[in-house]
Amino acid sequence: MATLISQCTFPSGQTLALYHGDLTEEHVDTIVNAANARLAHGGGVAGAIVRRGGHEIQRESDKWVRQHGPAAHDRPALTGAGKLSCKAVIHAVGPVWQGGGHNEDANLRAAYASSLELAHRQGFASIAFPSISTGIFGFPVERGAAIALKAVEDFCAAYPASPLREFRFTLIDVRTVEVFRREFEKVKRDA
Repeated sequence: MATLISQCTFPSGQTLALYHGDLTEEHVDTIVNAANARLAHGGGVAGAIVRRGGHEIQRESDKWVRQHGPAAHDRPALTGAGKLSCKAVIHAVGPVWQGGGHNEDANLRAAYASSLELAHRQGFASIAFPSISTGIFGFPVERGAAIALKAVEDFCAAYPASPLREFRFTLIDVRTVEVFRREFEKVKRDA
């Protein structure tokens, strides 16, 4: 069971929450997978999602790539959730950190924003994110947390009437949770 660390409500009534726990156990409409462009879910968050949700998630991902080509920062994939308690998985492609001079910030923003837009179009009410790209892709957590929370803030400002009402970051790594908690405090001051 995930533990609530911090929460705030925007003027639109949409809520943003930070949880310490396992993303694969979240009871939301959709979870976001930190994926690679080929949707080969071997390690990290992606591997955990397939281990818990079942190999049908990998099979659906392979089919999606055959039909649409590789996923991209601005073009996430959507699959079923297998045995997970959510309805669907959005597979977001975050950037691999290359020192900051290769559009990594913009590509990370696009990964979050396009996932939010896809969830909005699907009519989902709730979404849970990992910290995209800050694990095996090496994106600095402090920088990634600020981009992630700003993407949600911007979405809520642009779509206050969206069916998407609840936004969660569910993180298992204690250090990452602490970094996000500090960023949450800034968001709460501005909300």
